[in-house]
Amino acid sequence: MTNLSSEEYVRYNRQIILPEVGEEGQKKIRNARVFIAGVGGLGSVSAYYMAAAGVGYISIADRDRVNADNLNRQILHHSQDIGKPKTASALEKLRQLNPHCHIRAVQEDMREENIMELVGDSQLILDATDNAETRRLLNRASVSKHIPFVYGGINGLNGMVTTFIPGETACFECLFPHKAVEKTSVAVLGPVAGLTASVQSMEALKLILGMGGLLKNRLLYIQCSDMTFREINIRKNPDCNVCNTERRGMI
Repeated sequence: MTNLSSEEYVRYNRQIILPEVGEEGQKKIRNARVFIAGVGGLGSVSAYYMAAAGVGYISIADRDRVNADNLNRQILHHSQDIGKPKTASALEKLRQLNPHCHIRAVQEDMREENIMELVGDSQLILDATDNAETRRLLNRASVSKHIPFVYGGINGLNGMVTTFIPGETACFECLFPHKAVEKTSVAVLGPVAGLTASVQSMEALKLILGMGGLLKNRLLYIQCSDMTFREINIRKNPDCNVCNTERRGMI
């Protein structure tokens, strides 16, 4: 890996001086490839932190355009962006934040036919979607490509985060095996999205740096009404059709 430039030393000084990061860690961040599925409430925050940290290659995908009712929580988008594709709005802000990051923005629906191509050669998936169907696609891509999948979900005043690592942990299908009836509009207070996505971003950076302490087989449940943080232990489903290698051929 090439040495950090003087500009990089200045820009990332506050994290380089961390023993857990250092110069070698910053090089890992610079060479990292992250796929962010969605640039709404969760994706706005995680994409911003990935770019701010200096992640070298960021891919973002979203099918939607900016609406006025997004603006209470989707901090990458501003009033003048209403009507714009979310990926275009996000790309503009991220490039302004850190022009050294290589950012690929795809305004496209994530489907079974294109999910593998969208994830590409990314080394981890950051979930910022709002429905179980898309998360199942991301989960299958994670298992197939053998890369981590950092899950995040919000509803009202509550958030959830866990990190799925193929071969080591349960997968999304193990945790949510049944298709739930999904609401068309979920209530949420902006900081709940920010807090949840910040935890996801921390998990992503720890994965890139090779740190321990990950939310492996642990679902962190954040209850903002009383600032209670609880952990729920999760485990593999031996009958899972996605991550159980003996059953995957039966899908």
